[in-house]
Amino acid sequence: MDWLWLVVAGMVGGVLNSVAGGGSFITFPALLFAGIPPIGANATNTFAVSAGYVSGAYGFRQDIAKQPEVVLPIVFLSLIGGGAGAWLLLNISEQFFVETIPWLLLFATLLFIFGNRVSDRLTGSHHAKVSLSVLLLAVSAYGGFFNAGLGIVVLSYLVVARYTDINQMNGLKLLVSSCVSLSAIVIFVWQGAIAWLPGCAVLLGSVIGGYLAARVSRQISAHYVRGFVILSSAIMTVYFFIDVYGSNVG
Repeated sequence: MDWLWLVVAGMVGGVLNSVAGGGSFITFPALLFAGIPPIGANATNTFAVSAGYVSGAYGFRQDIAKQPEVVLPIVFLSLIGGGAGAWLLLNISEQFFVETIPWLLLFATLLFIFGNRVSDRLTGSHHAKVSLSVLLLAVSAYGGFFNAGLGIVVLSYLVVARYTDINQMNGLKLLVSSCVSLSAIVIFVWQGAIAWLPGCAVLLGSVIGGYLAARVSRQISAHYVRGFVILSSAIMTVYFFIDVYGSNVG
């Protein structure tokens, strides 16, 4: 039953990651419930959902290619940031990592909701391109450090960068997520941080869910996708605040 649960969790996570982000709200807790320590569960989750990111990006390849000039810089910055975030994760204590989780998710939620206002300020600046590059590095480092919420944070970055085509945004989100995850996985493998068997069970489900969702999500209204992102990110944030700090209340 544990293996079946991990495969199903991977499928649900793959669907969510392809449509709007937030799939790790399912897969990360599933790995924790399987008895893997938090940092190891996060590293394993990054490995497990990476195939869903890659298969989803392949499904959106035509949308990604609409602006070929941005692909190489995005890939480069995502690889650098993802590796840096993974290195940071493996050099902090387990307790500190657990305590940062809800705050990282709160940041992701607020950035997505208020991204348009941030965009207005950035685009009025002569340093907009530099600011966006630094922001993408920070977003990628977030993903290397903590994969849960990565899709939401990347979509927030794309809102700030003034992308408006929801299919292209989903494609670029999956491209960034793929590069961040692959870069982080290299670090995690080097340090022996991945629980391979549970990770492969989630990965199998993630591949199936990610590819199927990439084909279906084109028919979903951008309004509903945005609403779903806000709802799923809010649920993730509340869940982890309660899980981490709830026992200290009272």
